[in-house]
Amino acid sequence: MTAALVAQGLAGGYAHRTLFDDLDLTVAPGDVVGVVGANGAGKSTLLGILGGAVAPLAGTVSLAPSDAFVGWLPQEHERVEGETIAQYVARRTGCAEASARLDAAAELLALAEPPAGVDPGEEYSVALERWLASGAADLDERLPAVLAELGLASGTGTGDGESAVTPDSLMTGLSGGQAARVGLAALICSRFDLVLLDEPTNDLDLDGLARLESFVAGLRGGVVLVSHDREFLARTVTKVLELDLAQHSNRLYGGGYDAYLEERETVRRHAREDYEEFAAKKADLVSRARVQREWSSQGVRNAMKKSPDNDKIRRKASMESSEKQAQKVRQMESRIARLEEVEEPRKEWKLEFTIGQAPRSSSVVATLDAASVTRGDFTLGPVTLQVQAGDRIGITGPNGAGKSTLLGMLLGRIAPDGGRASLGSSVAIGEIDQARSQLAGRAALADAFEALVPELSSGEVRTLLAKFGLKADHVLRPVDDLSPGERTRAGMALLQARGVNVLVLDEPTNHLDLPAIEQLEQALDGYEGTLLLVTHDRRMLEHVRLDRRWNVVGGRVAEA
Repeated sequence: MTAALVAQGLAGGYAHRTLFDDLDLTVAPGDVVGVVGANGAGKSTLLGILGGAVAPLAGTVSLAPSDAFVGWLPQEHERVEGETIAQYVARRTGCAEASARLDAAAELLALAEPPAGVDPGEEYSVALERWLASGAADLDERLPAVLAELGLASGTGTGDGESAVTPDSLMTGLSGGQAARVGLAALICSRFDLVLLDEPTNDLDLDGLARLESFVAGLRGGVVLVSHDREFLARTVTKVLELDLAQHSNRLYGGGYDAYLEERETVRRHAREDYEEFAAKKADLVSRARVQREWSSQGVRNAMKKSPDNDKIRRKASMESSEKQAQKVRQMESRIARLEEVEEPRKEWKLEFTIGQAPRSSSVVATLDAASVTRGDFTLGPVTLQVQAGDRIGITGPNGAGKSTLLGMLLGRIAPDGGRASLGSSVAIGEIDQARSQLAGRAALADAFEALVPELSSGEVRTLLAKFGLKADHVLRPVDDLSPGERTRAGMALLQARGVNVLVLDEPTNHLDLPAIEQLEQALDGYEGTLLLVTHDRRMLEHVRLDRRWNVVGGRVAEA
């Protein structure tokens, strides 16, 4: 069944803060709407409202037909303890809820005396229809095949020390890459009429991204999605809804993502030009009114001071001249009042990010000589390679291929089981790893940050964190309570505070908003040290200056 969603006059946010208002949106079958905006603009809040999980501050959301099956798939940073893959997929596809509703309806049907005003037959009929529509009837049969297709099935192996999984495997035992693929499996198994996706590309490798793009392109129903992956947006969306926190506005752009970027620049340029034209015209009128007001006042004073008492004719002429000047002043003030006010475009908060640089390291940063590491059935290597000072290396490969293990050997954190690994002298490493583990624990962010850069005072730490959008309500919170995006920005602040000559970034764009990703790319362009960049962000690989590329597949490293 295809469905349409209509949102009218929506406002979303919190009791003390409205993030967006007066938002209208229609999602028809075949529409793919990308929602963009800075972190904190209300993108996830909007998806929750559209999915019926969050109450709007104002406005309405309606579906046609009213019983359309809408799937809201929010980000889940923490996994549910004790939940298996099968239970996770059943929950994310809506099958678990549909099954529970059908069981409750069956129990109601079996009652000798059902509650007054309740039609057990009707309740069961509606629950059965939803259960069938959700795909719950054959989910257990479909799931193993989808897991096998995604390389997760028992016996296939997944690499990099990862164990093969079954539908009964616990979600808490999966790697980030495996969990991302299970999330993709849930999406493939779903039977929604309309889908709301919040950052579906996080932790997916290039193969997973291609499968996700194919899935979205093949949907007959509408899709509303939030993503930081610019290439994914360019390949999938048909419209872009921008939530502009700085201007406190929202705007729907037709066309794809690249068309949106062009039109947005045009809209912003016109807004700035309109304001500058208005401001210049108003300033000119105000200046002319001030001059005429001074002339009028001066004329009155001169008429009173210089004209003899008996020269009534000259005095009258001077007074009339002054009155004419006063009339001109009033006319000018009237013209100023009639000017159509043009609001000045507000300046957006912009992350100003630079990477602190340490003195140059030794000419050879790291060496692997026939080095290998074995984790269960998986072996990385033997690998022989060398990283020279100033190398800028992009590292790609599927999830589980051994990229993180390779970084561990290069940085001296993982000792090889065979061969040799060595790290150069005067190497100052700065790192943002996938788990964002440098800043973790229950200590307040400010305290944890100060412990890593003791040369900075408390005030300097808070000032630096504020530049990364981490204000007073963030710095006093335990690090583990921060969102992944906030922890990533804190990690970026740490790179700015410390001097580094070897920069290691492992999926740095995960959980960053689009403006922050662009700022990171600009900072990397100005960084002169050694760079090891692991990413599946295709546009970042295009934009960042790299002179070497390594491709890691099945425990082997090849220079591309």
